Amino acid sequence: MLKTVQQISGFLSSKTSIFIIIIAIITYFFPDIFMWVKGDTQTIILGIIMLTMGMTLSLNDFKILLQRPFDIGIGTFAQYFFMPIIAISLVHIFHLPKEIAIGLILVGCCPGGVSSNIMSFLCKGDVAFSVGMTAVSTLLAPVMTPTLVYFLAKESVNVDVIGMFQSVLIVTIFPVITGVTLNYIFRKNEMFPQICKVMPGLSVIGLACIVGGVVSHFGSSFIKSSVVIFLAAFCHNLIGYIAGWTIGAATKMSEPKKRTISIEVGMQNAGLATVLATKHFTLIPEAAIISAVSCVWHSISGTILANLFVLKDKIQKS
Repeated sequence: MLKTVQQISGFLSSKTSIFIIIIAIITYFFPDIFMWVKGDTQTIILGIIMLTMGMTLSLNDFKILLQRPFDIGIGTFAQYFFMPIIAISLVHIFHLPKEIAIGLILVGCCPGGVSSNIMSFLCKGDVAFSVGMTAVSTLLAPVMTPTLVYFLAKESVNVDVIGMFQSVLIVTIFPVITGVTLNYIFRKNEMFPQICKVMPGLSVIGLACIVGGVVSHFGSSFIKSSVVIFLAAFCHNLIGYIAGWTIGAATKMSEPKKRTISIEVGMQNAGLATVLATKHFTLIPEAAIISAVSCVWHSISGTILANLFVLKDKIQKS
């Protein structure tokens, strides 16, 4: 039974983008399916996603932070410098309406996405580096995300910095610490590693539920500005990949590291942005919609980029 669940988990994690797209399409036509995903339920789901991340982290992963401070520092700086700057630049370049601008800024100010670790693995990147970057950016998120959103969006909308800090703390730090603690306590238990293999699939299901919830509640609003929303999400993500690769090349990182920092910088925890948008910007549904679109698109583009890196390796070998 457990092996079957593990196989399903592996399948879902390898087909993340397809699964989420299918859920989004089905939900658009049958919105009642995920109407239950709202408020505290949405927060709990994201908390579970972050818990699954924490359960896969061991103390050895945190030792990497001490062993490779330069790499992690450069990567984290790029994450919290380039992505917010790219977001606010696109807001001005495309003259985005306030509703969409807030959502894009939120996505830009969030930490790295959990699925970025999977993408780094698929493209033969530096997985330890990826895990380290995700861990650090997540640990910094309660301070960095609300602060950056405040400075970039305060002229457009009232930003509840304290409330956002509490939300990020509850849905990221607490679950991650709980997961790491469980890993430490049960790491020698034979069943624990087997249970951890189920976590990626559970994370994908949770992400699909969050996207489904946004589509259920705000799907009708998406059609009104769908082109602008997708264009903004697409450009933000693509330029993020390029910026990550550029900073990796500029600091003379190896090929695996350049791939990893590109993916880490470009892929954001848009699930967190979605929860923050629906909780703290309730009067601006488009903010949650572009966050949800980013959830889907980052998974698709991350898979495409990872496959392109693999294709590059095959061409070079032939």
